[in-house]
This record gives sequence, C-alpha cells and structure tokens, in this order.
Amino acid sequence: MKLTKEQVKHVAKLARLGLTDQEVEKFQTELSGILDYVEQLNEVNTDKVLPTAQVTGLSNVMREDEVAQGSDVLADSENLLNCSALPKERHQIRVKNVF
Repeated sequence: MKLTKEQVKHVAKLARLGLTDQEVEKFQTELSGILDYVEQLNEVNTDKVLPTAQVTGLSNVMREDEVAQGSDVLADSENLLNCSALPKERHQIRVKNVF
C-alpha cells in the first residue's frame, strides 16, 4: 500500500509532529513498507484459529475483599492523629498553606 504525502502529513498532524518535506518523503517510504508487510497477514488462513488475548494460559488470581474486624486491624481517628508529629488543631492535623 503506497501512502501519499498528504496521508503522511495527516498522520503527522494527528500525532502533532512537525515534519520537513524530506521527513515526509522518508516516512512515506517507511510507512508504506510497514503497511505492505502487515498486508501479508491477510494471506494467512485463520479460519480455525481462536482469538488469543495472551498465550501463557495464566489468569489473574484475585481474592474477595473482606473487612477485618478487631482493634488490632482497624485504627481509630485518635490513634491516627497521634501518629503525626505535626500540630493538631480542632481534631485535625495542621499543615502549611499551599496557596
């Protein structure tokens, strides 16, 4: 498939690339070669080939989220406030202004 200079310029514009005329000619040849190579895949018979997302056979191993109960797992707000070395004000940690 031979790309035109206008098509290469359009792709470059979509990619927000500024190309010189020399680069347009270079990429016209290179991109056309890549598309010709990809077109060869149309010649392969894939009628009996199942769609493949990955080839290792592995799947994600997930566990259900469970809420743990008990004082050793959950922290209350007072203990969390005491973890900070920053000053506390009105039951909140005071930080420097960011604006």
